[in-house]
Amino acid sequence: MNFDFSDDQKMLKEQVSKFLSDKCGYDVVRRVLESDELYAEDVWKGLVEMGLTGTAIPEEYGGLGLGALELCVVAEELGRVAAPVPFSSSVFLATEAIKLAGSEEQKQKYLPKLAAGEIIGTLAMAEGTNAPSPRTVKASLKGGKLTGTKMPVPDGEIADIAVVLVNTGGSGDKALSLAIVELNGSGISKEQLKTIDPTRGQAALKFDGAAAELMGAEGEGWDLVRRVLDGAAVWTAFEQVGGAETAMWMARDYALERYAFGRQIGSYQAIKHKLADMYVKIELARSNSYYGAMMLNDNGAELVEAAAAARISATQAYIYAAQENIQTHGGIGYTWEANTQFFYRRAKLLALSLGSPLYWRERLVTQLEARNAA
Repeated sequence: MNFDFSDDQKMLKEQVSKFLSDKCGYDVVRRVLESDELYAEDVWKGLVEMGLTGTAIPEEYGGLGLGALELCVVAEELGRVAAPVPFSSSVFLATEAIKLAGSEEQKQKYLPKLAAGEIIGTLAMAEGTNAPSPRTVKASLKGGKLTGTKMPVPDGEIADIAVVLVNTGGSGDKALSLAIVELNGSGISKEQLKTIDPTRGQAALKFDGAAAELMGAEGEGWDLVRRVLDGAAVWTAFEQVGGAETAMWMARDYALERYAFGRQIGSYQAIKHKLADMYVKIELARSNSYYGAMMLNDNGAELVEAAAAARISATQAYIYAAQENIQTHGGIGYTWEANTQFFYRRAKLLALSLGSPLYWRERLVTQLEARNAA
């Protein structure tokens, strides 16, 4: 069985890598971090012109008509440079939610605009620190009017549309549904939130009778969201692997350049062990991510377990590599001028972007228990 990407997918990976190397260096990430820019519009425009925002959108809706594996290779390259763009929220979340749950009319209305980069989308689930669930979601949709507050919402301040998890009054899991709302209408306010990684903005969205449309069947929102998150978990795992690998190479390069007591610091056993541990964790995450990609592409029976395993291992690998990269750099690694911070910030943000590590561990254990009991 071949777990590798095809030649065409590798070519796409090279093209994306070249573009990001040329147009999204550390100077761009720092520019967004230190300014009032909410994202790198120039980089985003380039990704749009390459057609990447429509990678997995069918050709009939203006996309490239490719699949999940192509999004995996794009995600990994975006992660390598800690790209300050709303790709994951718009492509992994909003676009996939509309593809999965949208009516034909909704697909015709929004997918071509998402593919062309005319609009940016997001998925609004959380309502504060509590994990979203049928018991905690209070935002409601009644008579086509949306009321409630969602926070944090990834890239919520720059998004034009949002797919929102709402309470429509059923019981248990059937209490939740999905709704789609245009964020430039009346009855909506946005507030930027401060987070550890300002290059990937988070916002509070407040709805006060905002016009919204039900998306998918009423009461199916919880099941639909979990299916969207399974796919997003795999793509985000690739993004995390890309970032973790860059952090590892940064640490390796510094360890070869920096001398202490007349020796390269990379010759000291403590540094060697850090780098070796980074490599092992990254390779474990990569193997889990590849298996998740296969399950996602083939709609395999073990997608839930594979997505959770990829999510857990990639989160652990990225956080470890990012923090040990700083440690390897020593005192300079903690300074504002050091580029190590970009990956530490992103690692911490991505660790919570689709639900906490605890959520994914519980999802994995629950799924394994159910499979073993069958």
